[in-house]
Amino acid sequence: MSRSVRPTVVLVHGAFADASSYARVIPELTAAGLEVVAPAVPNRSLVDDAAYIASVIRAVDGPVILVGHSYGGAVITLAGTEDNVRALVYLAGYALEEGESLGELQGRFPDSGLADALVYTPFPVAGSEETGTDVSVEVGKFPAIFAADVDPEFAAVLAVSQRPLAARAFSEAAPVAAWKSKPSWGLVASSDRTINPDVERYGYERAGMTTVEVDSSHLVMLAQPKAVAELIQDAVRSTAH
Repeated sequence: MSRSVRPTVVLVHGAFADASSYARVIPELTAAGLEVVAPAVPNRSLVDDAAYIASVIRAVDGPVILVGHSYGGAVITLAGTEDNVRALVYLAGYALEEGESLGELQGRFPDSGLADALVYTPFPVAGSEETGTDVSVEVGKFPAIFAADVDPEFAAVLAVSQRPLAARAFSEAAPVAAWKSKPSWGLVASSDRTINPDVERYGYERAGMTTVEVDSSHLVMLAQPKAVAELIQDAVRSTAH
C-alpha cells in the first residue's frame, strides 16, 4: 500500500473513559506508520455523539479505519456510514442493530457487575429548566469492574477522571447500522465485568464480523494493547487496495 492511500485510524472511546484509554495502542499504530486521530466523544447522546464523530471523519483526507470501544461501538455503528470509512473495529463494544438501543441489546442478557455500581448525577441542560442525568461508575468499584488487569495505581486515577455518559444515550435507537455495509472486526474481552461478554459475542455474530477473543478486562486497550493493535492492523491490511 502506498503512503498516500494508507488509512487514518480514528479511535472512538467509550463511556466512563476518554481518549487517553488508547494511550498504549496509539504508539503501536504510529510505529506501524499509521496516522491516528483520537477525538473526545461528548458522551451526551448517541445520535449527537455519532454526528460529532462523523464530522471528525469527514475532516480526514483519505480512507478511515473506525475503531470503537464499549459505548464507542454504538457510536461507530452510526458514524461508520460516512463514505470514507473502509472498515469498523469493535473493542468490547456494542454492535447495535438498526432500530435497537443500548438498553435493548444489553437487556437480552444477564447484567454484568456494572449494574450495581452505577451512580446517577443530575446536570444542567443549556436552554432548559429540565436537568439531564449523568451516569458514572462508583469510584471505589471502578478498578475491579472496569480495569481489573490494569496497574492498580493507574486504575485509581482512571476511576476519579472518568467521563460520564448521559442516561439518554442508553435509550436512543440506532437509525442505521454501518456494519451492514462495511467490513467489520470485533474483539470480545472474555473477562469483561462491565459488559457481559455474551452481549459482545451476540452483536458481532449477528453482524457476521471477523471476531477474536482476548482474556482481558473491559479496558482491553490498556490491558492488551498489542492484541488490539494487531486486530486494527488486520482491518487495515484487509481493506488495502
